[in-house]
Amino acid sequence: MSEIPAKATESEDSTGGSRDEAADGLVSGDAPSGDAMWQTAPPGSMYDYIKVASFSIGPDGLVDQWSLRAEQIFGIPAERAVGMDPIEAFLEPVRRERGQRKMAEILDGREWTGVVPFRLPADLAGDEREREGIAEVYVMPTRTEAGEKAAVCIVVDVRTLRRIETDLAASQAIFGQSPFGFLLIDPDLRVRRANQRFASLFGGTPDDHRGKGVHDYLPRGEAERVAATLRRVLETGESITDMHVTGFVPGSDERRHWSVNLYRVHSGSGRPIGISWLGTDITARRAAAREAAAARRNLALLNEAGARIGNSLDLETTARELLDVVVPGFCDLATVDLYQGLLAGDETPPGLADGSAEVRRVAFASAVSDGPFSGTGEPVKLGAVHHYPFNSACADALRTARPQAVPGEEGGLVQSTLAVPMVAHDTVVGLAQFARTKGSEPFGDRDRDLAVELAARAAVCIDNARLYRREHERALILQRSLLPPGDPEASGLDIACRYLPGNAATGRPSEVGGDWFDVIELPGHRTALVVGDVMGRGLRAAVAMGELRTAVRTLAQLDLEPAEVLSQLDEIARGLGAPGGPSQAFAGGVQQATRAARRPREADLSEVYLATCVYAVYDSVTRRCTFANAGHLPPVLVEPGETALMLDVPPGMPLGVGGEPFEEVEVELPEGALLALYTDGLVESRDHPLDEGLQAFVGALTDPSAPLEDVCDHVLNTLDTHHGEDDIALLMARVQGLPADSVGDWTLPREPRSVGRAREYARAQLLAWDMEPLVDTTELLVSELVTNALRYGEGEIRLRLLLDRTLVCEVWDSGLVQPRRRRARDTDEGGRGLQLVGLLSAAWGSRRTPRGKTVWFELPLPGTDTVLTDPAEALLSLF
Repeated sequence: MSEIPAKATESEDSTGGSRDEAADGLVSGDAPSGDAMWQTAPPGSMYDYIKVASFSIGPDGLVDQWSLRAEQIFGIPAERAVGMDPIEAFLEPVRRERGQRKMAEILDGREWTGVVPFRLPADLAGDEREREGIAEVYVMPTRTEAGEKAAVCIVVDVRTLRRIETDLAASQAIFGQSPFGFLLIDPDLRVRRANQRFASLFGGTPDDHRGKGVHDYLPRGEAERVAATLRRVLETGESITDMHVTGFVPGSDERRHWSVNLYRVHSGSGRPIGISWLGTDITARRAAAREAAAARRNLALLNEAGARIGNSLDLETTARELLDVVVPGFCDLATVDLYQGLLAGDETPPGLADGSAEVRRVAFASAVSDGPFSGTGEPVKLGAVHHYPFNSACADALRTARPQAVPGEEGGLVQSTLAVPMVAHDTVVGLAQFARTKGSEPFGDRDRDLAVELAARAAVCIDNARLYRREHERALILQRSLLPPGDPEASGLDIACRYLPGNAATGRPSEVGGDWFDVIELPGHRTALVVGDVMGRGLRAAVAMGELRTAVRTLAQLDLEPAEVLSQLDEIARGLGAPGGPSQAFAGGVQQATRAARRPREADLSEVYLATCVYAVYDSVTRRCTFANAGHLPPVLVEPGETALMLDVPPGMPLGVGGEPFEEVEVELPEGALLALYTDGLVESRDHPLDEGLQAFVGALTDPSAPLEDVCDHVLNTLDTHHGEDDIALLMARVQGLPADSVGDWTLPREPRSVGRAREYARAQLLAWDMEPLVDTTELLVSELVTNALRYGEGEIRLRLLLDRTLVCEVWDSGLVQPRRRRARDTDEGGRGLQLVGLLSAAWGSRRTPRGKTVWFELPLPGTDTVLTDPAEALLSLF
């Protein structure tokens, strides 16, 4: 407020009240005597903003009173100002003459009002711009106590007025023209003022909103929250930025969102007078933000689906991976049903015409309940086989391969369900259902597209798993069909074997490998033991293994030496990937391999097959075993009372490499010794290196006298056989040589009498063995073979009879010419000996030996299912 100088003078007012009384009234706030009502201006009045000061001029034209406000405006203390000539002190020289005339008129008793430029003394203002100013002066004549004429001057700083005018204009422009809603709220939380933008949203004119509160605009809960915030801003002075407010505008049911900024408003004296509300409608921005957030969420969901779905080649696992992705990020409940025919391995899922074929529920996930899913009908338990009614939405989705929206049942938990067919390569493999419970956001078009994409990705992975399962099962069937059925038997050996496909221990599907083993009976109660491993996995590896195994059995029947068998196998392996196949390996031999080696690499489009193999031939009479190795792991031998050791068999090159010969090693096996052949899957994995696995295998063979089946189980349980990274083949044999009394061995001189002597030896030995039913046939066949040895062979003749599961007769000589069976004509006197051997024996043949050849025949023992041919009938049949 303005103030009167401390030294009051007589007033010219008609009331006659003294200035002292007026001054006292202003100070005390009491009403003075007289008609005028004087009171103290409350804080926050206009005088807090307008700079008003007063001073008085005495009869001599000099300042005789100087108020405190004058000190603030002009910056001159009272002790200096009193006695100053205001004209000389504040006006520039060019204006002083005119100012003296005006001063004379004022002292003559005239009032004057005007705008006066002034200039502060140089010693009171440091900045040149601060020295100049404009003051609006109101001069009122007065008289001193002595009756002399004087004047009282009221001064207003015009610069402050101009600044206030500018601020008011700016405030009006901002408040009235702003695109945002402006409110001025008083301390009672009532609207004091509103702008046009706010009124356009909530109706009426700005004046219609005066006196309203937040409860008149917002729902009760939201209004309480906003009111509490307003009170906090009014009490603490802390500003609120971007407070989100939700409500409705008149005439619309659409929920609107506003962003509101709040700050406390103060008077010029610093007293809080209200709250400023600045709000902008962010409904569209919130919708766009929700859309963007949904798009980011969907993209993240697709990225997660790409990373998590399809990590397994198992149908059920892939379905569960899909539900792990969508629950609860996309929906609250979800199921996956796959066609039962697809799970059973059918080529094409049935029922695509009507969508009502049998399906099995393979996966279920819920974020709200563990019970069966009942969003589209009766609840179906996990693993149950069911079908959808023909007219149901799910059947329609399967039939048309298009997603269907299914509304929730009245009073149920589910709000809506999306039935999405799982389509892979234009084939429907199953149905995925995604459901949201009541209270959740309903499915939209974007959600439908996302569900279709997720189901399609899972369907492709499921179809890949189906195709893989089919190939895996076929390869496994093929591989198992090529392995020896049951427990193989061999003369002079107790055999036990184990085969574990890759991942059989873990339960996870995996490609089968090319591991195999075989036990082949050879003439003379000998046995070939074979263990091999085709490098690679899958159906082609299994087929290559089958071809090699067949070749091994064929070559073994030719009674070749082990090194020669592996050499022939090497040629066959090199021909597996060639256009002509393995048959050309037999025909071309080394020449074919040489031509293949000379071809340029660019033109060689054949596939390379490599394999490792160990081939051993065991003779039960001599208990000697001959080994040949083609890059395979060494055999392990455990002698009675000794620790296990790995046999030093030269490994050689793997089959299919070619160019290197194979070496043989002959080892005499003591009675009761244990021989183990195996593949690398038994002793090597990612977690266990080969050397460590070999040592563990050797250490596991601690009790060779235990039953072989128990030894095999002990080895598999002791070693790390659950890694599932490769197939495991294990072949174990315990040596049980033929007893000496089961062998008859004679050497005959090269003379005709040896034929009769051979018959006598054979008869006597058979009678000693209590094999009388075989005497006649054996005598006849021995006579034929010894006669052939005399006529066509060389050197001394050796006759050997072997009794085990069958009777084997061998005739040895030094000749290299192999006997050849031919059909004799009716007029031929000879040539029927080998025909007679073929008719009377169960099997016969010849083989080369290091010192000549051996011709042999085999007869079944009496009491077996094989019926012996009568020699007389056999002789008559030849003519």
